[in-house]
Amino acid sequence: MMRFYANSDIVFGRGSLQQLPELLRPWKAEKVMVVSDPGVTAAGIAGNVQNILEQAGLNTLLYSEVQANPTNENVNQAAALAKGFKPELLIAVGGGSSIDLAKAVSLLMTNAGPIELYGGIGNVPRKGLPLVAIPTTSGTSSEITNVCALIDTQKVVKYVIIDNKLTPDLVVADPELTKTVPARVTAATGMDAITHAIESYISRKATPLSEYHSLQGLKILYQNLPVAYENGRNLLAREQMMLGCFITGFGFSNANLGLVHGIAHTLSAHFGIAHGAANAAVLPYVLSFNAPSCPQKMIDMATLLSLPLTRERNRDQYVLANAMEKLVDMMKIPRLSAYGITEADFEMLTEDILREPVLAFNPRQDITGESIQSILRQAL
Repeated sequence: MMRFYANSDIVFGRGSLQQLPELLRPWKAEKVMVVSDPGVTAAGIAGNVQNILEQAGLNTLLYSEVQANPTNENVNQAAALAKGFKPELLIAVGGGSSIDLAKAVSLLMTNAGPIELYGGIGNVPRKGLPLVAIPTTSGTSSEITNVCALIDTQKVVKYVIIDNKLTPDLVVADPELTKTVPARVTAATGMDAITHAIESYISRKATPLSEYHSLQGLKILYQNLPVAYENGRNLLAREQMMLGCFITGFGFSNANLGLVHGIAHTLSAHFGIAHGAANAAVLPYVLSFNAPSCPQKMIDMATLLSLPLTRERNRDQYVLANAMEKLVDMMKIPRLSAYGITEADFEMLTEDILREPVLAFNPRQDITGESIQSILRQAL
């Protein structure tokens, strides 16, 4: 039996943000809480959303303190503000961190805390407040997925809440909002999206439907990320990056991910590395590790991306890994050593990585401490 979940209402296109009041009308909300981060707020985007809402007669409150890799404490702070304001609807404006935090706040408005009670799959009893996602980056696909990723600072671990009740009720995707995203953020979030596409395609949980979305998303992302990185104001490339993220999101929310994300979650928890940058740093070396377990899929992806092949299976299975390493280097994404990570940290990191649930979906299952440390060493 095959099951494929897709439950997103997406309004996509340039200028779509201006339609926000009309799009919110079915909820008849009078009080709306906007959730964003300091960068998006400083850029004036969160304030613009507030202005559009207030001009339509809505009462708004802005929470603008979302951290990169949001923590349980960050969630609790925002939830306390929401419970005092009593909004009827939440709007997340930003990247994956803002959308994930808004999902958690939505959940806590209708379910008792603490938030970590709901870690894992299918543990949310009641749907939260209505949630609208307005993405300003193209990377996490959080705006269309049923996943919320948070950091437990007490346990020093990044964990996920996966439940269909978390999927935003509406997505307003306006590529105009992404054209001022800095090149380094474009690079990191873009590599996050590419990692989603690749890992979901080779996942042990992949199905023909998820594979189709993963491949189509990968092709769009790979073609357009270098263009968006070099010229952020190229709206066609920005549109395509958003589209690629949506398509990929439908793939990975059904197929799950793998070892790259297991490593990245641990790196973010211990060193505060942005999620996309952590994925990018280890992706090429995890692909080389995984290649012998799924050589044909690696070759299929290389073929899709028109990468040069030799028709020698033992060599061609590594072509994609090499291409990803070149792409990461071209965009100057930092190596792990740039964050102060040394080999002295490997044993501690390895212990946590081996406990990551997402490893169950990785195509190669003989994952050992030695293999993880080899990957980390290559990424230094």
